[in-house]
Parts: sequence; C-alpha cells; structure tokens
Amino acid sequence: MDTTLWNLLPLRFLEGERVYLRPIGQDDAEGYFRMLFNPEVRRLTGTQHSFTLEGVRRFIEGKSADDSTVLLLIALSDTDEVIGDIALQDIDHVNRNANVRIAIDSDNHKGKGYGPESIRLLIEYGFGVLNLHRIELQVFAYNERAIKAYEKVGFSREGVQRDALYYNHQYHDSIMMSILADEYRALYHKQ
Repeated sequence: MDTTLWNLLPLRFLEGERVYLRPIGQDDAEGYFRMLFNPEVRRLTGTQHSFTLEGVRRFIEGKSADDSTVLLLIALSDTDEVIGDIALQDIDHVNRNANVRIAIDSDNHKGKGYGPESIRLLIEYGFGVLNLHRIELQVFAYNERAIKAYEKVGFSREGVQRDALYYNHQYHDSIMMSILADEYRALYHKQ
C-alpha cells in the first residue's frame, strides 16, 4: 500500500453504521478547544471551567497515556466530520466498572441517533473487550434528550443526586444511570 494513503485515511477505532469512533490527537486540539466553548455543550454537560488551547493540548497528551480512560472523537462515516467526543473513564479493572460521558457538538447532529450509536459502540468495547461488568453515567435532569438516548441504549435509572449542580443561578439534580454487562448482552447479543 502506498504510504501516502496512510496519512489521508482517518483511523477508525470502533465502527458503526453511521458513525465511527477514532482516537484524539494533537491535530484535533483546536477543534476540541472550540467545542469546549459551545454554549449548549457547556450547558448540557454542566461545564463551568474555562480552558486554554495549551491546557487542552496537555489534556489530550495526558489522556493518551492514561490507561483509566478511553477518549475518542465521534465522526460521521460518510464525511469524516467530527461531531463530538465520547469517553469511557475512571476504568476500574479490579471492580470491572467505569463511567461513560458523551458530547455532541452541533444541534445539526442532535436527534439523529448518533449519540446512542456512539454509546453502543463504546459500551460494546467496554463489555466485550475490556471485560467490564458495570458502566455508569450521570446526566442532569434538564437534559431530557440525553436521558431518553441512554434509556434507548439500555441504561436504567439508579437514583438522583439532588441539587448536585449549580448552573446559571439554579441548582439542578443529577440522575445516576447504569447498565450491567448481562443486561447489555440480553439486549444486543440474543442467541
């Protein structure tokens, strides 16, 4: 194979029907930095901190060496456009659990099923490759679209942390959700 093609083809770590997940690199730092300042992404994720481009570069470098996190970008299969990021983080290999988070950058890409497809790809990897037993997440109560997406994938509500987030002059509840490996397999690996 011509090695110049290697530089042109995006890496596809986990592939779905309409999206794929790929590693994040230093070439992605500026786009990732810009996404962190998208007002709607900040609201839905409860992001309160400010960031610098250099800080984002250090973050990306640190995550690439961190075996307790799998940080990936979400890209459209047909155009390679990056539409968000997803992470499996706080991976605990002893207790076989982790948590997942996701952010879709643009309203143009929300409500089209890209989020649930991306989550399924990553939790399939978590259960099927990393041999995790439990994957959890937290979602703010005002993010009803995300709650429906997580339930669609198979996550169940476990509880509520009342007034866990102070954002835009108000307190908001955080809903805890999880899915277990056997629940996932019952939904997606029926024999």
